[in-house]
Formats: sequence, structure tokens, C-alpha cells
Amino acid sequence: MNKAEILEKLTKQGLEDIIELIEDAEEGFLTELELVESIGLLYDEQLNKHVIEFLKQLGVSIIYVTDDEE
Repeated sequence: MNKAEILEKLTKQGLEDIIELIEDAEEGFLTELELVESIGLLYDEQLNKHVIEFLKQLGVSIIYVTDDEE
């Protein structure tokens, strides 16, 4: 899935906060992101996978934490 497809799906689902994360990553303001792996960023598992992979391509380090580290 390319950037345009990801942004289109996020826009259709009203996920402006995730779009802002992508924009921040593109501008170099987001360099790492902590996530609980079992939760991720989105309910849509496939879109979640694509967004995380795209963020990694933009140079964002994904740091997975366990539920008890929150």
C-alpha cells in the first residue's frame, strides 16, 4: 500500500491524528513511537500494519512496550 492509499483510507475513516503522525514523521518531528504491540495504532489490523511500515520507511523507530510498562 502506498502513501496515497494509506492517506485515503485514513481520511475516509476520519483518522486525522494518524495523518498528523505521518506528517510529523515526514517533517522529521517524529523519530520514535512507543506502541503496545497487542494494541497498535488502529483497529484495522491491515491498515495498522501498513501505517507502521510506512512510518518505519520514514525513519521512525517503533518501540514496542508491554502492557505493564504503560
